[in-house]
Amino acid sequence: MHQFSFTITTRGRGTYDITAELQRGVRESGVDTGLCHVFVHHTSASLILCENADPDVRADLETFMARLVPDGDPMFIHTAEGPDDMPAHVRSILTQNGLGIPVTRGQCALGTWQGVYLWEHRSMGHRRRITVTVIGG
Repeated sequence: MHQFSFTITTRGRGTYDITAELQRGVRESGVDTGLCHVFVHHTSASLILCENADPDVRADLETFMARLVPDGDPMFIHTAEGPDDMPAHVRSILTQNGLGIPVTRGQCALGTWQGVYLWEHRSMGHRRRITVTVIGG
């Protein structure tokens, strides 16, 4: 088993490709076949496995979320950090804070058009910690 953490500094709401960092960590782990578990340590950011070829896909996801969970919605009472505070928590809960990816031949066995992204749900930039655990032989 091998575990490592890294930090992503975001510029605010949007997606940030972390695929290369994961692949590098899996290679360094020495695990040939197993599982790569990725976890983000925050309640207003999430992880997604998404198409990596056309950035319009991620832009459309952001548009969808903005319609589904708009900033400043008066139904929310938790606004301690501003109008995007509770919407960011809801977005995080609707997506996921952990991903499991198979490891095959020493790398994350992603599909041709798949990438792993940190999805920042706050409008301001943050430092997001991610822990990766690689299990196998």
